[in-house]
Amino acid sequence: MVIGFVIWTLICLILLGIGIWAWNAKEPVGFFAGVKVAGVKDIKGYNHAVAILWFVYAVLLEAVGIPFLFLEQNSAGFVPVILGTVVLSIALPIAYTRIEKKYRA
Repeated sequence: MVIGFVIWTLICLILLGIGIWAWNAKEPVGFFAGVKVAGVKDIKGYNHAVAILWFVYAVLLEAVGIPFLFLEQNSAGFVPVILGTVVLSIALPIAYTRIEKKYRA
């Protein structure tokens, strides 16, 4: 399952790239696809908070994918990987809404 882990890692690297882009952005970055950010009082702080959110998500997602290195295909050991991914993916927009409330003008 090394190939699965490599693909998983590439996705995590893309998420890190989104975080780097958000960190360096001059305009407020959107989080949800196609949604413009309403008034933000501290653009730099907001962008840094969103970037950190992406960094943390990418690192935790990579950690959840580590079992790919040790499990065989179709193993029941992938249940924690699936559940961990679901929990992280639900926590991501929840954390973003808190960031948005904090920096809303």
